[in-house]
Order: sequence, then C-alpha cells, then structure tokens
Amino acid sequence: MSDDTLPELDKEKIIVFQYNDELNEFQELELEDEVQIHELLDTDFILLFVDPTRYRVWIWHGSNTTTRMKFIAAKLAPSVRDRYGIGFKIAAVDEGNETLGFKIAAGMEEEIEYTEAQTGPTYEGTQEDLELLESLSREKILLLLEKAGVPEGYERKMVIVKNHIFGYKEYDRNYLGSVIKEKQLFPLKEKVEDGTFLAENYIPRILFSFNNVVLTELLKKNDKKNN
Repeated sequence: MSDDTLPELDKEKIIVFQYNDELNEFQELELEDEVQIHELLDTDFILLFVDPTRYRVWIWHGSNTTTRMKFIAAKLAPSVRDRYGIGFKIAAVDEGNETLGFKIAAGMEEEIEYTEAQTGPTYEGTQEDLELLESLSREKILLLLEKAGVPEGYERKMVIVKNHIFGYKEYDRNYLGSVIKEKQLFPLKEKVEDGTFLAENYIPRILFSFNNVVLTELLKKNDKKNN
C-alpha cells in the first residue's frame, strides 16, 4: 500500500494501533463507534494511540509485555506518528502508571477545561489538587502552542498567560534508543520588576479566541546561521 498521501484526520477520533509481535509492526484496528478507548487496554498488548485533538501519540504498555517488545514499539512509533503529523509528541505509559493526560484521552478521567481552571473564586483544596490543576493548565497551554507553531526563523522564549509569565524550552530526550522532543513551560527564576517592560529584541505574538486574548508569546529571531 502506498504511503504517498496522508490520511485525513477526524479531529474528534483517536486512531488505535496494536503492536504485532510476530510481524514486528503496528497494525491499525477497526473500531466500532461505541467502543471506548479504555476498553481496549489489555495486559498482553502494546497499543499506540494517535490523538489528533491533543497532538499526541501515546504508546501504552500492558504489564505482561516484554522489554524487547517495548523497545521495538518505541523504534516503530515515529514512523506511525509521521503519517499523521511530525509535530505530534510521543509519550510512553505503562499499565498501572498512566499519566493524567493519557487517562483523559482514554476516557478514564474527566478533563478540566483550561478556562475553568484559571477563573473563579480562590481554590482552597489540598496542595496535591492545586499541583494537579497547575499541571493540567500548563499541558493545555503547550497544546495550544504546538498547534500555533513558530514562524520560520524564530524561536519561542516566553509565554504570558493572564498574570503569569513562563519560560519555554525544547530539548531532546532519549527513550529506548529513540529521540523524543520534549517541550516545557517553567516559571522564570528571575524576578520581573514592577512597571513597564520593553521586550527589546523580542517580537510579541498574541493568540485570540472569540475576541479574547488567550496568551501572548515572546519570540526571538533565531541567530543560528546555515553552514
């Protein structure tokens, strides 16, 4: 079968692949509309989920799968990802230690909307709950940034969301022999002085939604020159 044309993505639908240990390849599963993602999880399987809504590719390892299977699945995952979007982030999770993001995608947890997490009266829950809300909101910001992309010749340096300012960086992480690009938002260690701020050498870019400012990015021209 030719891979010259990219498949059209249903933004609301997760595409599921199962790793075939005999053929050493991922095979797409044909699913009925009523099948829930979490119902597919089996301790003997390695499954790969392409999530167009969150621009993610998840590799889920059942607890009975071997290290060799995980290694091969990790090597194959980028080739599956590239058929749908090279900007999709690949993340691996193990049965019993699934991340919150995966649980939300699989329908195991309910998603908290970013706007809900950032507005309303002061929250007086536990420290763990506060950290959960903070982590979830940053993940949503990263999804918005990934969708927006960066103009050619520029790099993203800072992100301002309401009255919070974050630094931004990308780095490569090795996972089972494959290089996965990670993106991270982090609070700036340097204190921003009160008063006006002239973003010298930076170019602001504003993301709007329904005439509201969602976030502001500070971009910097990439000084790297082609050899």
